[in-house]
Amino acid sequence: MNGKDGLGDKADSAPAVDGKYGAASPRSLKQRLESLADSGVQDLPRARTVARGRAPSALPQGRAVGQPGAALRPDATQPEPSGAQPPLGPQASPGDRMALLDILRHEVAACRRCEDLASARTNTVFGSGNPNARLCFLGEAPGADEDASGEPFVGRAGQLLTKIIEACTLTRDQVYILNVLKCRPPDNRRPEPAEVINCRGFFERQLAAIQPEFICCLGASAAQSLLETDETIGKLRGRWFTHGTAAVICTYHPSYLLRNPSAKKDVWDDMKVLMSCMGVTLS
Repeated sequence: MNGKDGLGDKADSAPAVDGKYGAASPRSLKQRLESLADSGVQDLPRARTVARGRAPSALPQGRAVGQPGAALRPDATQPEPSGAQPPLGPQASPGDRMALLDILRHEVAACRRCEDLASARTNTVFGSGNPNARLCFLGEAPGADEDASGEPFVGRAGQLLTKIIEACTLTRDQVYILNVLKCRPPDNRRPEPAEVINCRGFFERQLAAIQPEFICCLGASAAQSLLETDETIGKLRGRWFTHGTAAVICTYHPSYLLRNPSAKKDVWDDMKVLMSCMGVTLS
């Protein structure tokens, strides 16, 4: 199986989907909501709002479900985190996924839950790629380049991520890329706990709409946020986890590789394990 065959859309018969989403008018959004209702979508839960500075309660450890290289299949009996229930059925069309993501995009653009981030941002950074992707890359937060463009991973770290994806014989149009936070933190600092909680409903609903088979967490913040754990990235690497029905693997963030080039081998080892489990053959 070649790389493209291994990664393509969940359904081979699904039409090609452009990862870019245009702005939608209120009328078109209403029509899309009605279309989703016809498909069985009953409600779209909103993200919880948490006051800045409020620390979350103790976080449970992520659930390891296997070792790298094992023939992993997500555990269907694993309970999903609160708010992560898929709003679309497993056979939802790419158009329905795009419609739901477009609705979420508008919610994100209007969000001011973290007032200091909202006041300082140039753009919100929602996500980009194929809404029918088998694989999602989850990062930490936008940087200056992403804030300026409104697209995730377009700076130096993003260029390195693109090279990693292409080394896996894939393209950015075949995967979906998003961050935990949708606004840039000042001075590119790490997200605060309250900011993660305020954005959780957004990235959880993105993942629920896409329903990927695999999620690759880039860096400690992304992994700890998704898995709700305080383990270090060093301890999270080399293990498999589940989130909903997706298999989750963790690796270093591309920005870490820019500072520590010797870690590129570790990331490539992680990618080889991931591609093997996806059925993607690397040359």
